[in-house]
Parts: sequence; C-alpha cells; structure tokens
Amino acid sequence: MRTRSPWILPLSLLAALLLALLPVPPQLQGLRPYWLALVLAYWVMEEPDRFGLGFAFLIGLAADLVVGSVLGEQALRLVVITFILQRFRARLRFFPMSQQALAIGALLLNDRIVTMAVRVTLGEPVQASLAWVSPLLGMLLWIPVFMLLDGLRMGGWRRR
Repeated sequence: MRTRSPWILPLSLLAALLLALLPVPPQLQGLRPYWLALVLAYWVMEEPDRFGLGFAFLIGLAADLVVGSVLGEQALRLVVITFILQRFRARLRFFPMSQQALAIGALLLNDRIVTMAVRVTLGEPVQASLAWVSPLLGMLLWIPVFMLLDGLRMGGWRRR
C-alpha cells in the first residue's frame, strides 16, 4: 500500500535525525537508541519496493554528514540492517509485534557489532559497555515507533 501523504517519509526521517542530534550527557551517550534504524526498518518492512539498499545508503550518508561520524559508517550500518530486513521481511511481517520487537533488537545488536568492527578497523576508541544496552532500548521502542508510523502512513490508527 502506498503512503497517503508524501510528507510522512521525509518528516519521519527528519525526526529520527533530530533525535540523533539531541544533546545527551556524555555518561548516557551510549544509551541513545538508533532512531534512524528504527524508522528505516519500518519503511523497509512496510514498503519494500520503494525503500531498499540504495535508499538506506543515501540516508546513511546524509546521517553521517549531519551527525559528524566517519563518512560511510552509518551508510554501511543501515545497508546491513536493510539487507537483513529484506531477506527476512516475509517472515517478520507475520510475526506478532512482540516477536518483531525481538527481531529488531537482534538487528540492533548486530548493528553494534558492525559499529565495533568499523571502529576497531579505523583505530578509533571502542564504545563503552553501556552502548550495548542501546539495542534493548530500541527493541522496547519498536512497537510505539511502528504504531505511530503505521497510523500516520495509513491515515488513521489500525490494530495489529
């Protein structure tokens, strides 16, 4: 099903980028959920014909520029997430929301591993141990994020 309003996609991505820019105390920086991955996961699962690897790569490059991370780091991370989602999309769509949240949590945990691999390769400091809690927060946020975006996309709230 197509998006009813053409503004929902760009506004959801903009909101995710703005949430990534919100100031957080340095001690809690590792707890920040990967908002962009959550929003992109929704769009890849709900409209896979429109949003694929190229889209994920471009959004990741834009995020790298906005956040100031190594150019290509978030692009790689989002492409990996999108590839896995595309591969298992048919199964994930029929999971209950609680199982979808677990799958998203596993994807976000995999994202932490990819991030660590990139940072080790580049010789940058490895993330604090608190950063490994972030996938859990993303998993808990999946259902509200999904319901919000689905309600906006469908033009009303529907039950799952």
